[in-house]
Amino acid sequence: MKTAAFALRNTKEILRDKLNIAFGLGFPLILLLMLTAIQANVPVELFVIDQLAPGIAVFGLSFISLFSGVLIAKDRTSSLMLRLFTSPMTAANFILGYTLPLLPVAVLQVIVCYAASAALGLAVSARLLLAVAVAIPAAVLFIALGLLCGSLLTDKQVGGVCGALLTNVSAWLSGTWFDLSLVGGSFKKVADLLPFSHAVECGRAVLAGNYGGIWPHMAWVAAYAAVLLAVAIWVFTGKMRGDK
Repeated sequence: MKTAAFALRNTKEILRDKLNIAFGLGFPLILLLMLTAIQANVPVELFVIDQLAPGIAVFGLSFISLFSGVLIAKDRTSSLMLRLFTSPMTAANFILGYTLPLLPVAVLQVIVCYAASAALGLAVSARLLLAVAVAIPAAVLFIALGLLCGSLLTDKQVGGVCGALLTNVSAWLSGTWFDLSLVGGSFKKVADLLPFSHAVECGRAVLAGNYGGIWPHMAWVAAYAAVLLAVAIWVFTGKMRGDK
């Protein structure tokens, strides 16, 4: 009940910030349209829609990190949060109270991306529903990253880390724009260790009908998401004790 009540309050805060929601939904669509237009005017296959759509879907989720990080960073300095710290709520209640309302926003972002991709030529089938479902661990991952950054940094610092650094890291190391094997070496090894390329490959496996290839990538992403969520709770617990 404590988590649900706090999640309801955060839902209202999220819905008030219509500009950031519109940006998070709209910017990946603009990229999708631009890259599809480039593909239509070049003789080689650079941005094939069934390869591009999962990448854009994952890239778009990086904006959820910025959204969640700024939200929790601002709350940490508010008088409301200081009063809530004296309540029986635990750090897990707080972190889950932020995660639950952000998750539907992230899923909506993925749905919008795949719907736009379908309008641009992606084959419409039940696989699209599965592609949305397998993106949920990636959504939790990016939410957890934002909450962790927001628990450690100020809202201005979160803007730099999640808004600039994370979006670039997730874009370049996810294989959205190019095949990582073309670079190879240490670059690909680092990319394979991080969860971003696995999140993209999970969606691509679904669209290709390669259901056996889904689980190894999904397990990697889900493990990262669980660890980051646990670390965010641990860090927030320390912040609570310090503020008390």
